[in-house]
Amino acid sequence: MTVGSQVKTTLASLKSAQASLESFALETQNQEAKKMFESAAQTTQTVVQQVESRVQQLENEEPQFKGF
Repeated sequence: MTVGSQVKTTLASLKSAQASLESFALETQNQEAKKMFESAAQTTQTVVQQVESRVQQLENEEPQFKGF
């Protein structure tokens, strides 16, 4: 597995985790838990944006990684 594909796999996993956290926040009735899930989802979003930036950088440096 190449570095490019590993980074893209990680990005997909992060997006899945973020979606799960957002879903948990919507489903819970506990306000403390809701805030915790929302905060974790926001933190994950920041990481997703950073990793997406790295993916773009990889694709620009190594065109063979595009589309994986």
